[in-house]
Amino acid sequence: MPRDDRPERGERSERGGYRKYFTPKRKFCRFCQRNVRGIDYKAAEILKKYIPDRGKITPRRITGTCAFHQRKLALAVKRARLMALIPYVED
Repeated sequence: MPRDDRPERGERSERGGYRKYFTPKRKFCRFCQRNVRGIDYKAAEILKKYIPDRGKITPRRITGTCAFHQRKLALAVKRARLMALIPYVED
């Protein structure tokens, strides 16, 4: 049930200032777009894009990957670390 006393988009609210409404950029799974079913642990250049300098695996809500590919990605990163293709942490 909408309230009538709310300011519309771009109108000034009672407290002052403008309410800024924006829709966040739609995130999408890059692996689904390219129709990739499995992620190879030997592709270190692809895996490095999903690991920041601290070495943590970037979560789904930030990268936009789907749940299926996020599980594959995490497994590939862990295997690549074990095989010393990518470091656990950067110096």
